[in-house]
Amino acid sequence: MSEPYKEHKKHFLKGVRFGIVTISTSRWNDLKSGKSISDPSGDFCEEYVKKHDHLVVFRELIPDNEEMIEKAVNKAIDFGVDILITIGGTGITRDDITIEVLERLFTKKLPGFGELFRYLSYREIGSSAFLSRAIAGVINKMCVFALPGSLNAVKLAMEKLIINEAGHIKYMLERE
Repeated sequence: MSEPYKEHKKHFLKGVRFGIVTISTSRWNDLKSGKSISDPSGDFCEEYVKKHDHLVVFRELIPDNEEMIEKAVNKAIDFGVDILITIGGTGITRDDITIEVLERLFTKKLPGFGELFRYLSYREIGSSAFLSRAIAGVINKMCVFALPGSLNAVKLAMEKLIINEAGHIKYMLERE
């Protein structure tokens, strides 16, 4: 590990406040009609965050709906979320609108996240990795990561990228 990175590592904070929003119209419809639902990607994300001494202070399931995505982002801000993970809605179907909504709200974009995520995905799943539109950016003082809905994609992003930098992200966003 290089010396400058060791210097940065001193600023990796514990207790980062995470929010998790799963965006799935089919699951949301099932939930609203009283059916039992599962959210393995959201469940993994929550367990993984807690395992690394961080907190999940906000979790929600919503449909692929522009207004509800914006409301979830605003709720996360109200809950004091440092890092918001959205799961789903990053593909290329007509219903996949997560990216368009978040890009409008970003004050800063982190293009390296999507590039690196797709590279790592390519190493695991091949050429279909380029169909992911995973992105990251900053809204107010909250970092937002938009991940595909698959459990493998969430595991990859959390294990290889997000959790490693969570404390540093919080530190950087709190700096004046």
